[in-house]
Amino acid sequence: MADRARTLVAGVDSSTQSTKVVICDAMTGEVVRTGRAPHPEGTQVHPDRWWEAFLTATADDLLDGVAAIAVGGQQHGMCALDESGEVVRDALLWNDTRSAQAARDLTDELGGAQEWVSRTGLSLVPSFTVTKLRWLAQHEPENAARVASVTLPHDWLTGRILQQGNGFERWTTDRGDASGTGYFSAETGDYVPELLELAFGRAVDTPAVLGPREAAGRTAAGLVVGPGTGDNMGAALGLGLGPGDVVVSLGTSGAVFADHPHPVKDSSGDVAGFASATGGHLPLMCTLNAARVLTAAAAMVGTDLAGLDRLALAAPPGAQGLTLLPYLDGERTPNLPEATGTLGGLTRANATPENLARAAVEGMLANLAAGVDDLRGLGIPVSRVLLIGGASASRAVRAVAPALFGVPVAVPAPGEYVGIGAARQAAWVLSGDDTPPPWTVTIEDTFSPSGRGEGDDVRDRYAALLATVHGS
Repeated sequence: MADRARTLVAGVDSSTQSTKVVICDAMTGEVVRTGRAPHPEGTQVHPDRWWEAFLTATADDLLDGVAAIAVGGQQHGMCALDESGEVVRDALLWNDTRSAQAARDLTDELGGAQEWVSRTGLSLVPSFTVTKLRWLAQHEPENAARVASVTLPHDWLTGRILQQGNGFERWTTDRGDASGTGYFSAETGDYVPELLELAFGRAVDTPAVLGPREAAGRTAAGLVVGPGTGDNMGAALGLGLGPGDVVVSLGTSGAVFADHPHPVKDSSGDVAGFASATGGHLPLMCTLNAARVLTAAAAMVGTDLAGLDRLALAAPPGAQGLTLLPYLDGERTPNLPEATGTLGGLTRANATPENLARAAVEGMLANLAAGVDDLRGLGIPVSRVLLIGGASASRAVRAVAPALFGVPVAVPAPGEYVGIGAARQAAWVLSGDDTPPPWTVTIEDTFSPSGRGEGDDVRDRYAALLATVHGS
């Protein structure tokens, strides 16, 4: 299966739902083969399941001839390990909101959200690792007593790859993923250990932070292993963002982010001041609810996603006043972990499957449009939105998005951009160059706003309903 005519690199996307592995040409970025395996459902999972998925995804000699590999992983998950490196309990994932009260308590104990923003660039929500450590200390003290170190999902999988032989020396991470823990400063590039101790009650070991093109090690088979990064940072690297580019990702979660040269501290707390995988910064707004809003709406009207598209496109813009707050799994931004979905403006006149389908699409996108506005408010230029993720394939989403975002919306060719970004990092580590290899991204289509202000009414009604229901 080896391709000896060119140098190959591998990128791993260990996401909430599955492991995807892409094998790319190190020079051009062309994807030459792929593998995939599912993860269990739920908001907690034993890390061994990720390793099993990795082995399944790379079966049949998928890695044959590969020179380097890197991992992009779901952010924030808490992998607690004992002194021997064994997993203490199932990892709590980013979308596990049981630490909501811990987030509120820690915010108060440090003197308010602004203190956390000042020291870490983050305003605490239950997604962040530091809140999960507090939850563990409070609710499972016997497990907490066994914890010697804490890693993130991509850290753990990177280490597990290196453990296949004698390549493992220490747990490692990168600035990008570390910046989503709540005990790391993207501005200084250092951990803030007193915040981890505030949360957990004592010190524990944390992974060494590697540079963007610094190798984590080499496997017994000679495979160079890159530092890896968080999934959003991997996607940014895979897309090769330029000035004015803002990504809107519509997967299990929704995300709005941009590559930026300077650290960002958002006083509202809506935009997290993450670091990027390239040595810069990645201001990001994240929602819990994205593609699954469409899946739920399709089930409500008794159709599939293609049928939901047809219904939504048959309704007029604005769904005749029907508005959905799509907080079906609680919400991270705005910070409403116990919220549920709300359908507003319902009348006999607009109570149709078409309007409900349209309201679901508009509601999902309106929450993310608020994130695009947040970036604008922080001085980050927005001239184009790159729409990625599973729901970006929706015809209705493509039709509605330009009006709500207010700029042209470009849809890159379908691809596993987290995995491609990880593979690009692997190629960068392999080359030792000062900058990542200049891979290109194909834009499949671009959609422009109509200029009629169709999105203004939708966004105004969305904001009004949010204020009425949640006082935000």
